[in-house]
Amino acid sequence: MDHILRYQNDANVKMIVVLGEVGGTEEYDICDAIKSATITKPVIAWCIGTCATMFTSEVQFGHAGACANQASETAAAKNKALAAAGAHVPCSFNELNTKIREVYNNLVDLGVVVVQEDVPPPTVPMDYSWARELGLIRKPASFMSSISDERGQELLYAGMPISQVFKDDLGIGGVLGLLWFQKRLPTYACKFFEHCLMMTADHGPAVSGAHNTIVCARAGKDLISCLTSGLLTIGDRFGGALDGAARQFSAAYDKGLLPSEFVNEMRKKHQLIMGIGHRVKSLNNPDQRVVILKEFVKSNFPSTPLLDYALEVEKVTTAKKPNLILNVDGFIGVTFVDLLRGCGCFTEEEAREYVQIGALNGVFVLGRSMGFIGHYLDQLRLKQGLYRHPWDDISYVLPEDYSS
Repeated sequence: MDHILRYQNDANVKMIVVLGEVGGTEEYDICDAIKSATITKPVIAWCIGTCATMFTSEVQFGHAGACANQASETAAAKNKALAAAGAHVPCSFNELNTKIREVYNNLVDLGVVVVQEDVPPPTVPMDYSWARELGLIRKPASFMSSISDERGQELLYAGMPISQVFKDDLGIGGVLGLLWFQKRLPTYACKFFEHCLMMTADHGPAVSGAHNTIVCARAGKDLISCLTSGLLTIGDRFGGALDGAARQFSAAYDKGLLPSEFVNEMRKKHQLIMGIGHRVKSLNNPDQRVVILKEFVKSNFPSTPLLDYALEVEKVTTAKKPNLILNVDGFIGVTFVDLLRGCGCFTEEEAREYVQIGALNGVFVLGRSMGFIGHYLDQLRLKQGLYRHPWDDISYVLPEDYSS
C-alpha cells in the first residue's frame, strides 16, 4: 500500500498494475482504498496461485513458500474481492497483458494519457575493444596495477624480477621502495625504512591499538579480526602524528617561519604540534629510539634541513617544558620528508604528494602490524598456559576480566 499510494499521488502515473499472490491479506487493503476513493486511478490487479484449487493437498508457491492459511487468503478469493471493489481483474494470468492494454487504450481515448514517442535506447557496441579505441567507452577492460606483475616467467616488483631482488639483497626496505614508490632507492634509504619499522613495531600493551588487539584475542576472535581492531585505532592521536608532523613542519619550513614563530602560530590556532611531546621521555630522559635514528640519519643522509628545523623547534618547546621533545613519530615524519626531498629519486611535487596521500603513516601501519600480531600470539599462548613471562604479573590498564 505504501508504494501504491506513492503512485496514486504521482501526477505522472495514470494507471497502476498490481501483481499479488496466494497468501496474506494485503490485497484487501487495496480493495478498501478503492472503495473509499483513496485510490482513484485505474488498478489492474491479479493474484497468482489460482491453480492451487486444482490440487487436493496444500500447495506452497515460490522461494518464499507462499500458501493460503484460510479461504480468504486464496488467490481466487482475493481476485474476486478486487473485482468487486472496482479493480480491473482479468479472467486468467494469460489475459493480464490484454487487460492492461484495454485500460491503457481507454485512458488514451479519454485524453488522460497523452501518447509520447519512445526514447530510443542507446546503441550498445558489439565489439568492446573497437568501442574503446573509438573513445566511446571510458573505462578500461580491467583494473590496472603498475607496482607488480605475475604474468611473465617470474614475479616483477616495479619491473624488477623477484630473482634480482634476492640477488641484490634489497631486503624489506628495498621491496618497500619498489612497491610503494616504484623506485630502487639508495641503500641508506632502505635501511632507514627498516629502522623505522623496527622502531614502530610496538609500544607496549597499554596503547589503544595493542589494547584493542589484546581484548579481541581474549574474546576468542581470529587473527585478522584482532589485527583489524588494532589498526582501526590509528589516527591523529595514535600513529597519525607521522603524517601530521610531516605536514606541519614542512609547511612552516617552506613558509620561512622562524621556529619561535611556528610555535606561537600553532598556539594562537589552539592546535597541537604533531610529533612534539612525550608522556615519559624528556630532555633528561631521552628516547633511545630517537637517539639511534638521529645517529643513523646524521651519518647517512646527504642533508637534513627539515630535521634541523624541527630540532630548533624542540629547543623552543622544551624551554617551556622538558618533556615537549621531538618524539619518535615526529622524528620519523620530518626525516622521511628530508629523505624524499634529498635522495635525488623524487621531484619536489612527488615528495609533496607522498606526504599528502599518507605514505608516512604506511610505515607506522606496517611496523605496528608486527606488534599487534605479536600481542595476538602472546595472548593465545598465555591463555593456553604454554609459558609464563617473569613479568606476567605486571598490571596494565586492561580490565581484570580480560587479563585474568
